[in-house]
Order: sequence, then C-alpha cells, then structure tokens
Amino acid sequence: MKKIIPFLLTTTLVACGKPEPTATSNSSAPIESVESLAANPERLKALRQQCKTDRTKLGDELCNRVAEATNRRFLGDGKTPYTPPKEPPKF
Repeated sequence: MKKIIPFLLTTTLVACGKPEPTATSNSSAPIESVESLAANPERLKALRQQCKTDRTKLGDELCNRVAEATNRRFLGDGKTPYTPPKEPPKF
C-alpha cells in the first residue's frame, strides 16, 4: 500500500504534463498558428474550404486549428464581460 500511493501520484503528475507538439506527415506546408490564421481572413477562408473538401490531405491538426481560428474570429477573445441591458425585456 505504501508503494502504490507514490506510484499513483507520480503517474498522475506525469499525465498532467503539457503534451508535445506533433508534426504532421500528411501536409508539406508548415502548420500555422491559430493566431496567424485568425489575423488573416483570406487564408482562413481558403483553408476552411480545403478542410471541407479534402480533410485527409490537409490533416486533422491543421483543420482543427482552422476551426479554432474561426471560433476566435466569430466569438472574440472571450475577455469582453457580459453587460446586461439596463431595462429588463418586456414580454
């Protein structure tokens, strides 16, 4: 029992570590960051269309980044606080 607890603690700490970035072998183009995609709407639009038509060619990692950049452009950075209207709605 005394050996199991440190082992479980060590295993839990190792599992919580930051994952290593993986390189995709499917695409020859370098993987772009979410921030660079969100800043370039023309490139984002082109990649979104390519992900719709041929996701296997581009790879899941790039298409996931494209989706995240699209969400960031649509939803913003998430730092804007909710401000309810001063008057309640009238039904």
